[in-house]
Amino acid sequence: MSVLPLVFTSGWASGINAYAVVLLLGVFGATGLTDEVPASLQRTDVLVVAGVLFLCEAVADKIPYVDSAWDAVHTVIRPVSGAVVGALLAGQNGSLPDLAAGALGGSTALASHFVKAGTRMAINTSPEPFTNIVMSTAEDLGVGGIVTFAMFNPQAAAVIAGVLLLIGLVLLVYLWTRIRRFLRRRAQRREEKRLAALEGIGPPPR
Repeated sequence: MSVLPLVFTSGWASGINAYAVVLLLGVFGATGLTDEVPASLQRTDVLVVAGVLFLCEAVADKIPYVDSAWDAVHTVIRPVSGAVVGALLAGQNGSLPDLAAGALGGSTALASHFVKAGTRMAINTSPEPFTNIVMSTAEDLGVGGIVTFAMFNPQAAAVIAGVLLLIGLVLLVYLWTRIRRFLRRRAQRREEKRLAALEGIGPPPR
């Protein structure tokens, strides 16, 4: 069986929450749910570290502006994780060259990371924190659900991940357009207020 759909799905999920992907795959492999997961991801120390970092991300990802700082730090970590997981899955299966799998997993993770980070920056233009919590929870549930589904039907899971990635990219373009428009309007209002204040002062009396 080709491991390509699983590599793509794990890459997409790694761009959103790399630690959840490592944790889930490791648990699935250790419990015997699948034999597609290499032993290196099933090690106890790997699972413990992934679990601790997953909990850290679960908290940081729900706090406005902290989530964007966390995303910035993980701009390298998530694609690298997607590439490594992809290469390991390919090495375990043997139906796809490790280098190709790493490139696919890493590039897919990078694309979904940009969607996640850009969407979160757009959300942070609103002062209320509830949208961040809802979005973060939905991302965690989505990653968990699709990675789990990929264990039973990798082709269908890959299609879902691909559709979500495409929708996310389109949404990102739309949101960034609105953000730029909002920033231009805010800068224009500040300039108008500055000019009005200067006019209000007027020339000094003679």
